[in-house]
Amino acid sequence: MSRWYENEGNNSDVVLFSRIRLARNLADSPFPSRMSDDIRKSVTKKLYATLKSSQYANEFELVNLAECDREKAVSYAEKFLASPELVKARGSLMLSQKEDVSVMLCEEDHIKINAFAAGQNLDEAYEKANDIDDMFLSSLKIAYSDKLGFLTASPINLGTGLKASFVLHLPALAEQKAIYKLSAMVGKLGLNLRELYKNAAGDLYILSNQVSLGISEKSAIDNVNAICEQIVKQERAAREELAKDFEFEDKIYRNLGMLRSARILKTQEFLDGMSLARLGKALGYFDIEYKTIGNMLYTLQNATLAADTKSDLSDETIDKLRATIVRDKL
Repeated sequence: MSRWYENEGNNSDVVLFSRIRLARNLADSPFPSRMSDDIRKSVTKKLYATLKSSQYANEFELVNLAECDREKAVSYAEKFLASPELVKARGSLMLSQKEDVSVMLCEEDHIKINAFAAGQNLDEAYEKANDIDDMFLSSLKIAYSDKLGFLTASPINLGTGLKASFVLHLPALAEQKAIYKLSAMVGKLGLNLRELYKNAAGDLYILSNQVSLGISEKSAIDNVNAICEQIVKQERAAREELAKDFEFEDKIYRNLGMLRSARILKTQEFLDGMSLARLGKALGYFDIEYKTIGNMLYTLQNATLAADTKSDLSDETIDKLRATIVRDKL
């Protein structure tokens, strides 16, 4: 079964993936932060039963993080299927077989739908999320105000409860030290651009809308798409400039040699190495597929590696295993 991260999409040279998040709450239950354990369990069972009695019953499974070992639980956060807060609380989520839709239960909100698509394709991600949303809306009494829209635990999500996001690979703009200026510019337009990983490892950034009140879902998606298109053009122009720099070209080729021969790859080194490998592909230096690198970025994080091997691995063993897999795939 093909997973969403094993595919390529529109503008895959710059856009790794698209994500739509929808936050919803039950009208007859307190927000999760005010729930007792008994109420939380009751609401979780109610939401799971609602999905299992729908046409999507065979597409999802319930994941109780309290029953997972630590590595498996953290792995869901590494894959963006669960928030770090849900993992810490050892809550529950409903996960599709292709891992392209996850529904967090009683996290900040009662229902938080996350849907993913490869490349720049918010429409595909939105369609997936909206289908599940419609199922809940038709089966449950969802908290809604004619004046404010969908009611959410955080005021920032009032209105549509929608957050549309892209994960962007911006190594050339980062090399030109243009990220801060770009972030300030999109901020003035009601969007947010921030690092995906600490210290901007991998030159990966999240672009998302900040406004959900007084704007339609379509308008929010159109706005993020429009800004994304502009950033894609800027990144490609910056890459053309970098392609003229022979020393930078040498750096990219040396990096590929390192990845193909390294016996140990720590997380930061791995992410930065993947960034240069993706850039080399974009500039036409290598014939590596974007989906190959995307698969590694998605599956070779520490907890995910440990969970997949079903072993309690030391940090050094994980770094060695990661290097072995990278050598094999490249």
